[in-house]
Amino acid sequence: MAHATVEWTDNLDGAFDLRALLRLIATEMRERSGGAFPVGGIRVRAIRLTDYVIADDAGPDDAFINIDVTMGVGRSEAFRRGFFDALFTRVRDLLGDLFARRPLALSLYVAEAEGWKHNTIHARLARDRP
Repeated sequence: MAHATVEWTDNLDGAFDLRALLRLIATEMRERSGGAFPVGGIRVRAIRLTDYVIADDAGPDDAFINIDVTMGVGRSEAFRRGFFDALFTRVRDLLGDLFARRPLALSLYVAEAEGWKHNTIHARLARDRP
């Protein structure tokens, strides 16, 4: 299980490719985690924020993108550090010159969680594989 929620301020409308960002995160979890995240448990979603205050509330161009990842317990510190360092770099690279074009804060937070789940997507994935 790995769920990522991307929060972004609405003053970034059209300034970056949100769909590409969501796909990047999902692809990294699927293809670069070494199987640490079962494909059927990956969820990546975005929340457009319309109500927020940034810093001193004086810069109308100030913006942020925050990524919160929640995953089940059990992955090593070495895996978490390596995987999420690389993910953060790839996200920053995807955003390109957005940092030069405006005041922007990017953050990534990772939390482990215990939860209860019922998921039939795993069965669908098994059926769909040749």
